[in-house]
Amino acid sequence: METVATLLSILPFPEIDPVIVTIGPIKIHWYGLAYVAGIVIGWRYARRLLATPKLWRRDTAPTSLEAIDDFILWVAAGIVLGGRIGYVLFYDFAAVIENPLRAIQIWNGGMSFHGGLIGTVLAMVIFARKRHIALWSLFDLVAAVVPIGLFFGRLANFINGELWGRITDVPWAMVFPTGGPFARHPSQLYEAGLEGILLFLVLTLMIYRGKALKQPGLIAGTFVTGYGLARIVVENFREPDAQLGYLFGGWLTMGMLLSLPMVALGLWAILRARRAAALSSSERGEA
Repeated sequence: METVATLLSILPFPEIDPVIVTIGPIKIHWYGLAYVAGIVIGWRYARRLLATPKLWRRDTAPTSLEAIDDFILWVAAGIVLGGRIGYVLFYDFAAVIENPLRAIQIWNGGMSFHGGLIGTVLAMVIFARKRHIALWSLFDLVAAVVPIGLFFGRLANFINGELWGRITDVPWAMVFPTGGPFARHPSQLYEAGLEGILLFLVLTLMIYRGKALKQPGLIAGTFVTGYGLARIVVENFREPDAQLGYLFGGWLTMGMLLSLPMVALGLWAILRARRAAALSSSERGEA
């Protein structure tokens, strides 16, 4: 009876075609649309933040709306190139060494968030120097909108039936098309909720209620810490990459290993922002 009840409790995986529409030889995928939606909606939100000077330090936005329009191409390049290179280096290096063409076969593995983050940071550093923009404020601006892209990206992972979770008997378990005959955690939805919705709400409250953008680096540090913690939590429910498995013969996964330095770096950025704000307040008081 327990087995029957468990089977009945499994939710059916929604049959959504990963390809939205086919126009001749061109196929438009949900995954690609997720990237476009994340970048476009994030851009619009970034413009809204910049158009509200009172949110920023000294009631002055760190850059112009025209500059952030130009920055979109830099962000897109950083995400795509960094994400793909990161996946190759962190998750698929041995296979690419055997077959170098695999590096450009994005259907074999896809993208790495950690690689995309590194690519985006490099794009921000170069762009900030070229346009004479305060780097930490640019970090904050981008960090505030990244959860939007993460939300759409994880939904696309779910639609593709990829990056599914570990075997489980929870009532909301699903049998994924590529996950064998086993009921698994819908870990993509966990990530969409934590990395996307929850983190976005936390950062938004900090910005509009806590005036966090007036302390350059605080939003960026909170995002990096929050993402790292969320990823570590979800890794306990997500199936490790087949080619890597568990590292060091234990419970540690590559996702956890890459997220631990993020938590440390994020906490450092938060402390740095707090100290800089305290020093600035002290100097104004002395004046």
